[in-house]
Amino acid sequence: MNYTVSLKENRVFRRLYAKGKSQAGPAMVLYCRKNGREINRFGITASTKLGNAVVRNRVRRRLREIYRLNEDKLLSGYDIVVVARARAVGSRYDDLDRQFLRLAKKLQLLHPEEISKEEKKQ
Repeated sequence: MNYTVSLKENRVFRRLYAKGKSQAGPAMVLYCRKNGREINRFGITASTKLGNAVVRNRVRRRLREIYRLNEDKLLSGYDIVVVARARAVGSRYDDLDRQFLRLAKKLQLLHPEEISKEEKKQ
């Protein structure tokens, strides 16, 4: 994650939930808010409703990798939090990837040239 710092403080997560923009999909909810910096800050939330620690960590690893591979497509200067839903456990990796990009596009987090590339794929 070249351009990204991890979000770890509870107060930052709470502020993002309260004042940030969000978009929801079947397997995840994406929250974002401008942070006034030149880098992105990224966090993942996976509740115990998803399953035991092994299951939650697998979902976190997949979501972190999806973010890592797509971070160059995202605008910088945002706090981004992904909240995993129960459907994320059984979802295929490429479905999660597609859903992440679709939610990022709805939140206007993608670079303009990436939006045109995505539209050509569909």
